[in-house]
Amino acid sequence: MTEKSPRSPAPAEQTAANTQGIKIVGFLCNWCSYGGADTAGVCRFKQPTDLRIVRIPCTGRMDPLFIAKSLIYGVDGVLVSGCHPRDCHYAVGNFYARRRMEAFKLFLPFMGIDTQRFRYTWVSASEGQAWQKVVTEFSEQIHRLGPNPGVMRGTGDNSKVSMG
Repeated sequence: MTEKSPRSPAPAEQTAANTQGIKIVGFLCNWCSYGGADTAGVCRFKQPTDLRIVRIPCTGRMDPLFIAKSLIYGVDGVLVSGCHPRDCHYAVGNFYARRRMEAFKLFLPFMGIDTQRFRYTWVSASEGQAWQKVVTEFSEQIHRLGPNPGVMRGTGDNSKVSMG
C-alpha cells in the first residue's frame, strides 16, 4: 500500500482559496454615499458582492475605533464614504471625517495593518457610476492583498479581548 502525498493546489485554486470569503465593510453617509450606492443598485450597475454596508448618519460622527476594531477582528478591508467637501448635510461633518481618517491612516502601520486595507472617499447620491468604480477598485485591491491576517481572526471568542 502506497501513501498518497497531499496534492498541493494549483495556482488558480490557491488564488480562489485566498479570495474566498473576503469581507469588506463600508461605512456610508446616510445622505450621500448611501444614496450613491442605492443609485448604482437601481441602475443595475455590476458591483462586487463582498461589501457589507453600515449606514451612518454622517462620516463626521465616524469613530476611527469602528475601523480599527473591524480590521483587528479580521475584516479584510474597510471603506468609509461620505459627502463631498462643502456638500455635507451637517455643514462640516466631512471635514472632521477627513481629518480623523488621515490621522487614523497614519496609525495603521503601528497596529500591524496594511494601509491599503482602508480607504475613504466622497461619493454623492447622484454618482452611482462613481460608487461602482470606487467599490469595484477597492474590492479588487483587497482581493489582491488576500485575507487580512487580523489579530483576532479565527478565535471565535472575542470575550477574551481586552481593549483597555
